[in-house]
Amino acid sequence: MLITIIQLILAVLLIAAILLQQRGTGLSGAFGGEGSVYSTRRGIEKTLFASTIIVAILFFGVSIARLLL
Repeated sequence: MLITIIQLILAVLLIAAILLQQRGTGLSGAFGGEGSVYSTRRGIEKTLFASTIIVAILFFGVSIARLLL
């Protein structure tokens, strides 16, 4: 029961972290030939990006653990 609650909390955190990130051009930039300059993440954007990766890895790990238990 506890692992289910942890998985639910991680899922909500992961959704929130993804929705808070800045939108990019996505696939439209690949086909449209848009000449956007590569920019690096700084400040809160970098922290949010790193925390999204960490939460995703934790969610994956908890999901695998729940599957095995």
